[in-house]
Amino acid sequence: MAIKIVYSKIASKDLHEIYEFIRRDSLFYAKKEINDIRAVIKKLKINTYRGKVFSDLDDELTRELIFKNYRIIYEILPEIQINIVTIHHHARSIGNNPAFSDED
Repeated sequence: MAIKIVYSKIASKDLHEIYEFIRRDSLFYAKKEINDIRAVIKKLKINTYRGKVFSDLDDELTRELIFKNYRIIYEILPEIQINIVTIHHHARSIGNNPAFSDED
């Protein structure tokens, strides 16, 4: 059974915002950056535990993969699914990320 990758609403919004920000300067590089991010995420199907444990939650199944300037935070449902929680730019405070707020 193949592992499925699911992007949360926040992660999808993150990708859109990354694309829109880079697109201001270059459509080519905006597309390339999104393709590169998606390619590294796709590799998680082969090695789901590739990222390190996400220290803010200290849960073995919530991990983060560092790619370029991004922290790709994901949850593992072993042998079933990888949920991409957020794609967070390192220059921003993780405390301000909506994926970790108590609000809906």
